[in-house]
Amino acid sequence: MKAGDNITVKDANWSFSGKTAKNFDVHIKKSVPLYDWSHDVALKFSDFFLVESTNVYDLGCSTGTFLKSLSKKNKSKSHHYYGIDEIKDMCLIAKKNNKDNNNVKIINKKIEKIKFKKSSFFTSFYTIQFINPKKRQDLINKIFKSLNWGGAFIMFEKVRAPDARFQDMTTQIYNDYKIEQGYSPMEIMSKSKSLKGKMDPFSSEANKQMLKRAGFKDIITILKFINFEGFLAVK
Repeated sequence: MKAGDNITVKDANWSFSGKTAKNFDVHIKKSVPLYDWSHDVALKFSDFFLVESTNVYDLGCSTGTFLKSLSKKNKSKSHHYYGIDEIKDMCLIAKKNNKDNNNVKIINKKIEKIKFKKSSFFTSFYTIQFINPKKRQDLINKIFKSLNWGGAFIMFEKVRAPDARFQDMTTQIYNDYKIEQGYSPMEIMSKSKSLKGKMDPFSSEANKQMLKRAGFKDIITILKFINFEGFLAVK
């Protein structure tokens, strides 16, 4: 089955390896509304948290484009940047994209297996939704514990609507958006079928409750576009 952008998929077997990795940057910018802006707003918020030498993590760093922008923005400061991704093909591209910056380290490992250093800034762009729900809370707990007091976690996720009627509305509008980006109805259906059992988004409220259970008390939405949302949680 074809999912567009030269990406081939199988039923209930979405993968970020191979052609998906090679075409990832093109595909996600077309598939996720305001994707570039989600990076831009995270860069702007980083100014409030990267005020002294610290560790920074990007979880599910994919091709390393955000880390490249973040490290370039803060090149005069001695921060250490860690991009974590379990997909080897993604890490190879991320390492190539950041080869000129010795402060950026790309780690090919499952996020749940990483022992985080004390840090001031974590980011995650549409990654937590691919973590098995039974492991998700433990990961958020680890992030909270690893943050310095006053540190922040920025998390962008696709979110489910609070009830079936709104879910139906948002799904139809999102499908219209993808058609406007040039995807065929068959490509849209193929990708949706490939994501079965692979991606499990929470609702806005469920994401906030997960952050609160970890210990975060100060949480705001910094982006909301139909069924895509960015959260800022400060320790």
